Amino acid sequence: MRSLIGLCIVFWAASLSVAQTREEIVRSDKAKVEADGFWRYNDIPGAFEEARRTGKPIVVVLRCLPCHECVKLDDELVDTDPVIRPLLEQFVCVRQVATNGLDLNLFQYDTDQSFAVFFLNADKTIYGRFGTRSHRTEWMGDVSLKGLAKALQGALDLHADYQDVKDSLAGKRGEPMEVASPELYPTLKDRFTDQLNYEGDVVKSCIHCHQIGDAQRSYYWDSNRPIPDKVLWPYPHPKLIGLIMDPNDKATVKQVTSDSVADQAGVRPGDQIARMDGQPLLSIADIQWVLHNVDPQGGEIPLQVQRGDQTLSLTLSFPADWRQAGDLSWRVTTWGLRRMAAGGLVLESVEADSGDQASASDEMRLLVKRVGKYGPHGAAGRAGFKEGDVIIEFDGRSDFDSEQDLLTYVVQNRQPGDTVDAKVRRGDNVLTLQMPIQQ
Repeated sequence: MRSLIGLCIVFWAASLSVAQTREEIVRSDKAKVEADGFWRYNDIPGAFEEARRTGKPIVVVLRCLPCHECVKLDDELVDTDPVIRPLLEQFVCVRQVATNGLDLNLFQYDTDQSFAVFFLNADKTIYGRFGTRSHRTEWMGDVSLKGLAKALQGALDLHADYQDVKDSLAGKRGEPMEVASPELYPTLKDRFTDQLNYEGDVVKSCIHCHQIGDAQRSYYWDSNRPIPDKVLWPYPHPKLIGLIMDPNDKATVKQVTSDSVADQAGVRPGDQIARMDGQPLLSIADIQWVLHNVDPQGGEIPLQVQRGDQTLSLTLSFPADWRQAGDLSWRVTTWGLRRMAAGGLVLESVEADSGDQASASDEMRLLVKRVGKYGPHGAAGRAGFKEGDVIIEFDGRSDFDSEQDLLTYVVQNRQPGDTVDAKVRRGDNVLTLQMPIQQ
């Protein structure tokens, strides 16, 4: 039961009082961790120096402190866990609570998470990643303490065999990002520096993880370029290709969805994925990393699985636009996409027999669930859209099955400053309204 208490935060979830302000949370975390002395605090460069001196591997925990939704594990639990603590003692351990100045060419991860773990060599080779999220609040199918322990041990094993496995780890580092560190993105550079301001308003000086994703999307959108699929649909979850993984293990398949990419490749429940695209795996996050780098237009990657005493070589074949079957709705950055593409509307797919006015139409049915009120998020409301409206046509198209279909279309085919016609059903009437497309 202990391993199911939560794990969005894993190492310190903070048994902090609800009454604490964000400022108090950030400052008390620093004081507590530095007083304990086990973890280096916001000191990745120092960790690499220590690792070169001691020969230890490095574990870096990236954690956005004010995110209460991810506080699901008691502070003291991990520090005293009889399995995890001895494993951590074999690493140089870093707790990084800000992304200001973070090397984005090295630390590439799903920034819609507020918790991510990297295992590294002193030469900056990445052994693996840990930390997965596929829902705003639910987490039990993605992470566990047992899974963390397996990942830690797996990283130690790779470190011990480093010379033999080094070549297989090359793919765990990505191509250079648009900028070297978050504060260099155009939408962030005038608001943040490369360090937290503990002498002043420390909370306002912190770049949150999701702000990196927002800034990356704006990097393309604000320069009138389509947002690439890899940026819009980052770090696909294994379930997108039919892999339901066991969160208590490194890479054991729990279930396979019928007729999925994994099913068609011959993957079966109980298989242990040894390598994916040639890379050894430590966790579900490592699978996501491989999937993140598969061409959005499709392709093939090799898969090596252990099935009982057999080692099998399989091939995963991806169709065109395979990423777009994923789910954007849980991501924090969907809020920004709604501003850009839908004037701040929150849309919901409805069935023809759902009992609301959408049933009067055989066309596309996207219900306006909420209308924003303020600033750019109130643009659609000011244009005349109302809660309860049903969008039946948008920019001449009536084939959008979901909110994310519409959002994706706009940010890949339109530009800020455009206006598109939207037909909405309101009661017995069909109206044509103009949707402003915004930065």
